[in-house]
Amino acid sequence: MNIVFLFSDEHTGTVMGNSGHPVVQTPNLDRLAQQSYTFDNAYCNSPICTPSRLSMLTGRYPHQIETWDLGAILDRKHETWGDYLTKEDYETVLCGRTHFNGTDRLLGFSDRLLDDLPRWRNTKGNPPRRTADARRGSNSHVAECGPGDHEHTRYDRKVTDLAVEYLKRKAAATDNKPFLLYCGYMHPHFPLIAPPEFYSWYNPDTLDLPDTWNEPLETQHPVVQHHRWAWRNDIPPPEDIVRCALACYYALVSSLDAQIGHILQTIDTTPLRENTVVIYTSDHGEMAGSHGIWQKQCFYENAVKVPLMVRLPSGESKRIKQNVSLVDVLPTLLEIAGLEKPSDLPGENLLGIAKHQADETTRTAFSEYHHMGMMNAGFMLKQGDYKLCHYVGNQPQLFNVDVDPLENVDLASKPEHTEIRRELENALHEIVNPDLTDARAKDNQHIRRSKGRDA
Repeated sequence: MNIVFLFSDEHTGTVMGNSGHPVVQTPNLDRLAQQSYTFDNAYCNSPICTPSRLSMLTGRYPHQIETWDLGAILDRKHETWGDYLTKEDYETVLCGRTHFNGTDRLLGFSDRLLDDLPRWRNTKGNPPRRTADARRGSNSHVAECGPGDHEHTRYDRKVTDLAVEYLKRKAAATDNKPFLLYCGYMHPHFPLIAPPEFYSWYNPDTLDLPDTWNEPLETQHPVVQHHRWAWRNDIPPPEDIVRCALACYYALVSSLDAQIGHILQTIDTTPLRENTVVIYTSDHGEMAGSHGIWQKQCFYENAVKVPLMVRLPSGESKRIKQNVSLVDVLPTLLEIAGLEKPSDLPGENLLGIAKHQADETTRTAFSEYHHMGMMNAGFMLKQGDYKLCHYVGNQPQLFNVDVDPLENVDLASKPEHTEIRRELENALHEIVNPDLTDARAKDNQHIRRSKGRDA
């Protein structure tokens, strides 16, 4: 069975037509969802690019593989999708955005059609600053917005062109060798410079802004306050900038949707339709102004919830409410390839979850963060509708995202929620020791920083 994996950057799971968004136009993703197992509660395992991606590719949580931050370089003792499937005679091909660091540009895959843009290749693995004064240089991630041409758009089109050429070659091949094609897109990652043809779909003046786009900093959790300050979100931009930025984010999602449409059309109009599994997801979400935050790097739903669809050749469709996460992707690929899952992988096969849904309260989704903006480690555990945000050295947050989807009511200090908070804390500690893991991350980052100074 062939596998085409479509992977975007910074696409939050609710910003699609098929997820109920009233404005965003995603006709190709909507059609894909109609033919897929669609996971409505899918989460990344770290709300920042490199740790999330390497966690997904190895099927292990970031703390298990010590990929703490954007500068992380994967220790090759940890096998990736490429390692597992290449050994089983799959042709494993990368095309586009991976955000790998270091000189190894394959990480076990057999070939690469297109590498990351040069400025995204960190060969030295430099760690972030996590001091009290560490701060982003500007708020360009929201203020730099509007219609126009950008290298990310041109790059994504090249990803599609190369992937389509590859798929056409495979459709015409006679060797029947199975393949895994990974297509990595930049959109809708900032800068929020949107192709004019898609920007025209959205009128900034009529968009509904998040209720909390200008939420006062002083009313928020201390960790969130520092997060906003560190990423230059402490002072909300003028409303006209926020409106333009939001329109651009929606337009970038629609632009991404168009590229995915070209890939799907190639598959669906060739013999590949009969023997190819298509998976779509993203590495993390985008806050897009909610709670006064742009980018991600936190545990609010907009930052950690991602789209996730798995289309089988049969086209069987179903919406799944169970909590899942990106570490479940590798066990799924192994199942598709007819391979046994290593017993120490924390994830489960998504197809099994979809076909044999158990009690929706049983599965947990776990995420963690060890980068700039949090002085100490942060961890998230979602079980059923409840979500615990555990902050080392600070008070936690607790939300019921079913009754409070915007996460405006923190239940952590409510006496009537003491028991559920205790249950989630215990479940979190079964996965990770927060204090020891925080110390490990900081030691690793200190050593890497010292080596960088000595170089």
